[in-house]
Amino acid sequence: MRSPLLDLPGAVAADAPDADVAAHYGDLFAEQRALVKGEAVVDRSNREVVRVSGADRLTWLNDLTSQKLDTLQPGEWTQTLVLDPQGRVEHHLTLVDDGESVLAHVEPGTADALIGYLDRMRFMLRVEVTRADDLAVLSTAAGDSYVPRAELGDHLGKPLAGLWAYEALRIEAHRPRLGFDTDHKTIPHEVGWIGPAVHLTKGCYRGQETVARVHNLGHPPRRLVFLHLDGSVDTLPAHGAPVIFESQEVGTVGSAARHHELGPIALAVIKRTVPVDAQLLAGGVAAAQEVVVPPDAGRNVSIDPGLRRRIR
Repeated sequence: MRSPLLDLPGAVAADAPDADVAAHYGDLFAEQRALVKGEAVVDRSNREVVRVSGADRLTWLNDLTSQKLDTLQPGEWTQTLVLDPQGRVEHHLTLVDDGESVLAHVEPGTADALIGYLDRMRFMLRVEVTRADDLAVLSTAAGDSYVPRAELGDHLGKPLAGLWAYEALRIEAHRPRLGFDTDHKTIPHEVGWIGPAVHLTKGCYRGQETVARVHNLGHPPRRLVFLHLDGSVDTLPAHGAPVIFESQEVGTVGSAARHHELGPIALAVIKRTVPVDAQLLAGGVAAAQEVVVPPDAGRNVSIDPGLRRRIR
């Protein structure tokens, strides 16, 4: 559903799948700085919201997804994944329980597939899964919130930052986005979702065997890296552009953005065996890598939580 905030003077629509919200409102870097200072809100109303209600909702979701949810407290935000039987990521949910229902927002165009899977797994439990099209997602540097979609227009005239500002801060925080920094083969260890979205000591769920094997043995086949791109190049590497090391393709570019302090930056997924100090070419642009997921991520190697800033 097209956001009414796109009607503001200067608003420029983002590219698909985010075309229903603004990429920016005319001043990308000023919007980033306002977002960092906590002075602006980002319209992410293109995110789809799923509502899970019923007395068994938390224990049921705990059994189906990767995060420990059976003890989730009202008002506590977290992330979880739906994995396939081989441990590959199918859905990424950012959710909160309001005391009556779990409200989870997911990537545009993915809610129906998620609801279809959850409906098939209900059996005789006291749960109900529906779309919550009446709710919209707004984000600040401190996190997310839900507002009635009908009230989005109330934010006309208030300080706003576009999605490009939000994405630049997300990339800076090394936070992957499903479908942008992942593909059909992605497993959680490769992109740093162990911890934020995967609990390693909870009960069984689909795909847990792969998570446990990589955790115990280490060596995920690929790893997420943060790239500092050559600022003398006018264009950003496209999503899916090859990452080259010593004339060999070793990965692909995910998300890229222009940061108000760091300049052009990106996330990429590359082969585990690429040296951590290797200079790379990302879509033809020279790039210095910063380790996000260590090559031996697993039982004895974890991701430094200090690398992550709070931006959902």
